[in-house]
Amino acid sequence: MIKPGSYFILGNHACALGAIYAGCRFFAAYPITPQSEIAEEMARLLPKVGGVFIQMEDEISSICATIGASLAGLKAMTATSGPGFSLMQEGIGYAIATETPCVIIDVQRVGPSTGSIFGQQGDVMQARWGTHGGIYEIIALSPSSVQELFDLTIQAFNLSEEYRVPVIMLSDASVGHLRETLIVPEADKIRLVNRRVATCNPEEYKPFEAPMDKSPPMAILGSGYRVYYTGHLHTEEGHPILSLVRYHLADKVWRRLSAKIRSNIDKIVMLETKYLEDAEVIVISYGMSARAALKAVMDAREMGIKAGMLRLVTIWPFHDSLIRDLCASAKSIIVAEVNNGQILYEVKRAVDGDQKVIPLLKLVDTHTPDEILLKIKEVA
Repeated sequence: MIKPGSYFILGNHACALGAIYAGCRFFAAYPITPQSEIAEEMARLLPKVGGVFIQMEDEISSICATIGASLAGLKAMTATSGPGFSLMQEGIGYAIATETPCVIIDVQRVGPSTGSIFGQQGDVMQARWGTHGGIYEIIALSPSSVQELFDLTIQAFNLSEEYRVPVIMLSDASVGHLRETLIVPEADKIRLVNRRVATCNPEEYKPFEAPMDKSPPMAILGSGYRVYYTGHLHTEEGHPILSLVRYHLADKVWRRLSAKIRSNIDKIVMLETKYLEDAEVIVISYGMSARAALKAVMDAREMGIKAGMLRLVTIWPFHDSLIRDLCASAKSIIVAEVNNGQILYEVKRAVDGDQKVIPLLKLVDTHTPDEILLKIKEVA
């Protein structure tokens, strides 16, 4: 294990290191660029801490193995890129339905289909709506630096354990392949959330019984509790519901899948803001593009333009009311993202109808500060 200190390190390696520090002891994945360095590093690190690495035959089996390891009591992670992320969607839905904590790293790349290995932020909506049905919430994070690939991977595990939900890290290829300084703190300075396990009498245990704003404690498979996991609608006891006559028995469980996230949105959502107090033009961005946005905003300030930046560290859940409040005084809002417009529509939905929401879209790679500065000057 790497010792605390300062290191010049690859972003994808920092992600793997963060997972080890978070307590991840199982990793299953299939090689795909631009995430392959995560798998390579996990294969190197996990045996040193008593963990298990498996290279699976594809991404479907990778997410399923990850879910199985989690149900057996281990903190578990998989990593992939766009095409593999698509293949994982049914498994992600199963993890949502069975409230199985796990972490999925998606180092995004150009699509559709196999596309190319160039970077893109094209899986934002796939993370939110990719799996079946629409009665669920997901958590997705967006790192902008090598340090955040370490820190947010730990945070992803913490959120996953707290809310018993798969947490997705939407990384950029340009962040994953970036080399820069990583500060590794002392292990006892890192906050970890470990699994809440069932402690009641096994005869009294209901695996999906909890208040609407919480997730229930888990019974580890093989620990003496009777647990039945199914992706079907199910009761608090875990019994599948296959008849509308008995649907009411599953209604509370299914509503809680969303409520446990939405009720805690103020605790979950992380945003970074710069110069918003008097900003007339606000740039909303995330991932690598947010770094260019900050430079552009600082350059604009030097020119006398009242510009500000709002960075989405947490992509999902999308905090409509907070973003609306933060943007309330701006005349124009620029949304800079590397896709055909995904968060753009969330911002339009959230803010005041009188405010101009202006897209600044690229379809590959990332923005430069000059590209964003030019748009700021146009709308200021």
